[in-house]
Amino acid sequence: MKKRVVVIGIGIFGFNIVKELYENGIEVIAIDKKRESIQQVKDYCTKAVLADGLDKDIIESIGFHEDDIVIVSFGEDLAASTLITLHLKQLKIKNIIVKAPNMEHKLVLEKVGATEVIIPEKEMASKIAKGILSPNVLDYIPLTEDYMICEIAPPAGFIGKTLADVHLRSKYHIDVIAIRDTLTDKIQMVPTHYTIKDSEVLVVIGKTKDIDQIK
Repeated sequence: MKKRVVVIGIGIFGFNIVKELYENGIEVIAIDKKRESIQQVKDYCTKAVLADGLDKDIIESIGFHEDDIVIVSFGEDLAASTLITLHLKQLKIKNIIVKAPNMEHKLVLEKVGATEVIIPEKEMASKIAKGILSPNVLDYIPLTEDYMICEIAPPAGFIGKTLADVHLRSKYHIDVIAIRDTLTDKIQMVPTHYTIKDSEVLVVIGKTKDIDQIK
């Protein structure tokens, strides 16, 4: 069965999720009770449904599949997010992603069955702060409180040198797991003897404090 994503709540966050997924070939169903929201999103999804996501009968009539990924985006309305999460759990949906405004809401939503809770403002703030504190870090995925995988732009002193020359493991205690060419978007996994070019970024894994030392 083809992967299907259902997005309930089409605000700015929900709209952009729907559009991005649809443009990348994913079947997306958008649900919102506001007619203007459905009008705005109807050309950017597989199906746009004018319905109240809190109405259990309507939600059940849509015909959810257990393997659907459902994204709930109700802003700061904790009661609404909690209720729809409970409904989805009763329908045995395996993947329920819920947007929350803060950690308190996140804890509640996880308790009632959300498989993932995201706080967009917090995550964006962290990315902006990381970009200021570590300008070489282009993007990152936190693994634990201390470790992360990230893409870094090689400092000028790295260009034209091999990975062995820059001593990333012995000097910085980090490992290069891939190199991505920004011109072709091609990736070379686990490079060994490789000369670093200025058109490439290094995909590394290590402790955040060690990666921040690369200047």
